[in-house]
Amino acid sequence: MATFQFSYDTFDHYSELSPEEAELVLQAMKAAEDLAYAPYSQFQVGAAVRLANGLIIKGSNQENASSPAGICAERSALSVVSAQYPSEKITAMAVAYYRNTHTAHGLEQVISPCGICRQSITEYIHRQDNTFPIYLCSPKGAVYRIQDAGNLLPLSFGAEIL
Repeated sequence: MATFQFSYDTFDHYSELSPEEAELVLQAMKAAEDLAYAPYSQFQVGAAVRLANGLIIKGSNQENASSPAGICAERSALSVVSAQYPSEKITAMAVAYYRNTHTAHGLEQVISPCGICRQSITEYIHRQDNTFPIYLCSPKGAVYRIQDAGNLLPLSFGAEIL
């Protein structure tokens, strides 16, 4: 039987990362808290993408009463990169969430992109012919670092088979 496996690093807190990595994580957290529009789910998600030129692009989830017309944070950020910086390569991405709640229950769990976002990330990897690390974060600061974001979607497909 065939299996899929990949390795990832775990950190109890983003302060254990390099300053550059921690900055990206903090920008994703800030995007979740300050930019997300989630009046229906109250689940605010942010993404931060570092480009090869050093610029950090933020995205956030944007819900809509006409569900599922909203957009996820990851795709929001990737859309900005594609539309405004099409020649810049992505060198890293971080995804975080925020809950405006008084309970600490569940805030240790890192977030992971949904299936549509995994496909979009994989598509971007193919477009730029280069992968990048992705940092999956919790509100309390825990982080998983996956060196190849493409590992999130094994058996992916692209334009070559359409």
